[in-house]
Amino acid sequence: MMDWFPKLDSYEAYSVPLLAAWALYGALRFRTEHRNRAVRDAAIGAGLSEPPSLHPIIDPALCFGCGACAHACPEGGSVLGLINGKAELIDPTSCIGHGACKTACPANAISLVFGTATRGVEIPEVSPQFESSVPGLFIAGELGGMGLIANAIEQGRQAVDGITRLKGLKQDYQYDVVIVGAGPAGIAAGLAAKEHGLSSVILEQASFGGTVAHYPRNKIIMTRPAKLPLYGKVNFRKVRKERLLDLWAKVVRETKIAVRYGERVEDVVPRDGGFDVLTPQAVYPARSVLLSTGRRGSPNKLGVVGEEQSKVVYSLVDPRQYRGQRVVVVGGGDSALETAAALVRERDVQVTVCHRGSAFTRAQPRNRAIIERAAHNRHVQVLFETSITAIYPDRVDLVMRGQRTALPNDSVIVCAGGMLPGPFLRQIGIQVESKFGTA
Repeated sequence: MMDWFPKLDSYEAYSVPLLAAWALYGALRFRTEHRNRAVRDAAIGAGLSEPPSLHPIIDPALCFGCGACAHACPEGGSVLGLINGKAELIDPTSCIGHGACKTACPANAISLVFGTATRGVEIPEVSPQFESSVPGLFIAGELGGMGLIANAIEQGRQAVDGITRLKGLKQDYQYDVVIVGAGPAGIAAGLAAKEHGLSSVILEQASFGGTVAHYPRNKIIMTRPAKLPLYGKVNFRKVRKERLLDLWAKVVRETKIAVRYGERVEDVVPRDGGFDVLTPQAVYPARSVLLSTGRRGSPNKLGVVGEEQSKVVYSLVDPRQYRGQRVVVVGGGDSALETAAALVRERDVQVTVCHRGSAFTRAQPRNRAIIERAAHNRHVQVLFETSITAIYPDRVDLVMRGQRTALPNDSVIVCAGGMLPGPFLRQIGIQVESKFGTA
C-alpha cells in the first residue's frame, strides 16, 4: 500500500512535538513573568513595598525558579512570582506571614524574616521552644510577631510542649502554667495544657476572644486549617469574626478549660523557681507563664490634646452605634480601612480617613480597592499626609500637607496599630530586639 504521508525519521518524529510544547511553555512563562513584573512595578510605584509582618527573603543563588513557593502561598499567585527565572516577593503588602513558601521550597532558598532594612519590628527574644530570656516564661502568638491565627494556634501548642519539659511541674505551685491572653494562642495553649495533664488557668484582661473580639462586626478573617488540642482539626480558610468566636466558645464550653475574664495582669514576679502572677483580684503562683496577649492590648495612641475623651476609641466593635455621626478613622493599615468600610455600610455615617502617609502602604489590595471605590463614589473622604493635632468635643484640628485646618467631628477611631508592651516585658526581664529584615 502506498504511503501518502512523508516519512519522518525518529529524531524528527519526537522533536516536532517537543519543540511545540517548549514553545507553548515559553509563551506561557513569558506572559506570567510579564504579569509578575506589572504587579511588582505597580506595588513599587504606589509605595507598597513594605511587608507588614513575617515575610520571605529569597536567595537568588539558590532559587532555580520552580515556582513551588508561589503555588504554595495560600493568598494566591499574586504575592510571590517568577521574574527572570527567580522567585520574588512581587506584592509585599499582601504577604501576611503564612510561611508556606519556605516549607514548599525544595532548594531551601527562602528565609522568613521580620522587618526590613528601613522599618524595624520589635520582637521579644525566644528560643525554638518559645521560651523567653527569662527561664520558665514563654511567649506565643502575635506578641512574638505571629499574627496569623493558624500560626498562633501552633505556637501556643508548641510552647506548652516546651513547658512540659520543665522541672518542678505538679509539685510546689498552684498552677503548672498561667496563660495570659485568651486569643487563639492562649486558647490553644490552655487546651494543650489540659491534654498534657497540667494545671492551668487563662487570664484575659477584656472579654472573650482576645484580639479577634475587637474586630469589626462581620469581618472576614483569613486563616488556614489548624489542629486544636483536645478538639481536632479546624478547616476554616475564610471565616467571619462571629463564626470564629462561636467556635472558640464551643471549644471552651466542651473542654471546660479555665478562663477568667476581666483580670489584667499587672506584674509577673519570680519566686522560688517559679512565678507569682499578679492581678488586681488575686495572686497566681505558677511554675511557668505563657504570654499570649497580642499587641492590641496596648494600642498606639496619638498623644494629642483631647485624646482622653470618651469619643476616642481604638477599635470598632459595632458600626451601628455611629449612625448619624461624623467619624474620623485614623490610620492606613488593614484595620483602619476595614473600620472605614464597615462604617460606610451603615446609614447616615460621614466617614473621613486620616493617614499620615501618602498611600495605604500596609493594607491588602482588597481593602484598598474597597476604600478607593467608596472614595470615588463620595461615600468616604480620604486625607493623605494628614495628622490630628487636637481633639475637641465637636471637632478635630488637623495638619494636612503642612496646612492647618479643622474638621467637624463626633467620634474618633484610632487604628494606628498595636504597641509592643516593651516596658512591661522589660520590667519582668524579657529581652526585646528590633528586627531589620532578620529572622
